[in-house]
Formats: sequence, C-alpha cells, structure tokens
Amino acid sequence: MYSDAEGELAVRMAREAIDATTRGRAIASFSVPASFERESGCFVTINTHPDEELRGCIGYPNPYFPLAKAIVKAAEGATEDPRFPKLGTDELDRVVVEVSILTPPELITVRKPKDLVHEIRIGTDGLIAARGRERGLLLPQVPVDWGWRAEEFLSQTCMKAGLLPDAWLEPETRIYRFQSEIWTEVEPGGAIVRRVLKLDARH
Repeated sequence: MYSDAEGELAVRMAREAIDATTRGRAIASFSVPASFERESGCFVTINTHPDEELRGCIGYPNPYFPLAKAIVKAAEGATEDPRFPKLGTDELDRVVVEVSILTPPELITVRKPKDLVHEIRIGTDGLIAARGRERGLLLPQVPVDWGWRAEEFLSQTCMKAGLLPDAWLEPETRIYRFQSEIWTEVEPGGAIVRRVLKLDARH
C-alpha cells in the first residue's frame, strides 16, 4: 500500500514528534502526500538501541485520524507510555523509532473458537481480543520476536486485554486480525528500512 519513501517519511515524522515532545518544543511541520491524508490506524514503537527492548508503544488500531495526524499523536503518546517512565531527553540518541501502518481490523469468524488457531498467520497478522469494554492488541511483529505459535499469540492477546489466557476459547470473546507495513530506524536517527518479518524453524 505504501512506498518505502512514504514509510521513511512516517518514521521521520514520528522521530520529530518524539524529539519535540520530549524536549518541550513545537513539532516541525512536514509536507505530506495525499496518502497521509487518508484515515488509517497506526502504531509508533520506541525500542532501546542496541538492546532492542521495548521503551514505549502507543497507537490507534482503527482509522480514526488521517495518517499524518495518527503518526504524530501516536508518537507523542509513546513518549509517555504508562507502562514505562516518561522518555527523557538523554535517551533520544539511545532509542530507535518504528512505525506500523495498519489495515482496518477484521473480525475472524469460525464455527468453533478452537478453530481460530488455523486462521492466524504468524508474521502477517496482528490480533485484537475484545470482550465487553476490554480490548487488547498485539502487533504482527510481537509473536515473531517472541517465537510464539498461534495458540500462544491468542493467549497473550487475551491477557493484554486483561482477560484469562484461554478467553479466546469462549464465544463471548471476539478476535480481530489486521496486517501492517512496518518501517524502522536501523540506528537512532539513522537510516530507515522496511521491516520484513521472518519466521524461524519453529513456525
């Protein structure tokens, strides 16, 4: 859907928003293509470098905002991810920024909940678990990074929603899938590449 040039722009916009928010200054404006004016879901992830540990990840699974606005808002939010201390200016040159642009979530329909494991493509699909007001989302790169199979991916998504690990086996729990295109900095503020998810032999 998006070119590598557009992906690079998305990451540069996210990096600028993170830098400006952390330093308490105004965010520089960017000239964006028409594709960034379309509403789209996206997530911005901050990882430590070179340890590659999660430092913040915030986003919008549904296309609520034009992509350009979603990138900036997600980047601002990632600096204050409630799971971590607020990002400090001394960390800016020790983190890499990753942007995931999402397709709209699609409800997975199966005859029996246990059939869900056959519908999930590790390395392609991200998941959302929903039950009542509870929601939990994991991006497609998460099961790849952790070496999970489909069943573990389902369980971890349910736990992200505050549900029991086996909640995906209950008819009241709805499971949605989505896909994403991912671009990431190779090093802090450095070159930006499209991330292609690779599976190991366990999958």
